[in-house]
Amino acid sequence: MGFLYRGITAQNLPGKSVLNIVMYYSERVLESLRSPTLKDIHKIVPPIAALLGFIYLVQWYIIEPRSSPFFSQQQPPLVMKGGDPYIRALMRTITASEANTSRPYSVLYGGQQFRDLSKHPQVCVTIPVGPNKGNCSTAAGRYQIINTTWYKIAPKYHPKPSVFFNWKSYSFEPEYQDVVVHRWLKDPKVWRVDISQQLRQGNVTSVLRLLSPTWTSLGYGIETNSMSGNLPQIYQKVLQEELQAANKPT
Repeated sequence: MGFLYRGITAQNLPGKSVLNIVMYYSERVLESLRSPTLKDIHKIVPPIAALLGFIYLVQWYIIEPRSSPFFSQQQPPLVMKGGDPYIRALMRTITASEANTSRPYSVLYGGQQFRDLSKHPQVCVTIPVGPNKGNCSTAAGRYQIINTTWYKIAPKYHPKPSVFFNWKSYSFEPEYQDVVVHRWLKDPKVWRVDISQQLRQGNVTSVLRLLSPTWTSLGYGIETNSMSGNLPQIYQKVLQEELQAANKPT
């Protein structure tokens, strides 16, 4: 690691474990705090800064995020608990055409998997065919959200951003992908219509058409696929599952 304190780095500390390194810096802080005079205040600042810096690095680079879940079924359930069953069914329908794979939460555009779910991967994959051929896409995760969209909606809808001084980061772990998209779809100010109410009235096709500029594979966009024509039927199927789960006694 690049963070240095008196020539000591994470690489050459004994044991190299996170616990050992944190204990090392903590001991340096305590030693400095024992300084009895104000003139020794300069001794306190470096170890405190070192400890804070190292905690930041642990958060971002050492602690391994939870892995993406594997699903054996088609149109798998959400990781997120609770929420509007109609919106949940819509989210599963979006997945059917956008990320129809056994590990939807960690899939890049084109099908390759990524490992680090602590943040949006921001990997730009070249588009091989279609109207955008030759461009690249940063679409990722269960809802194939591009990086610019994620950093637009996450500050508004993410339930647990990580904060380091004035810097916020937004985990891309499965639960947070679900929560952010669920809240986004529930916001009538964004879509200029209450999507949940539209779904309750049976206007599935209208909702898919409304969302097609955002998710272009929903049947009315520029990149339809083999699943696009089946989405209304898929929605009805997963809606029944969601309603049954919502009505199940806890």
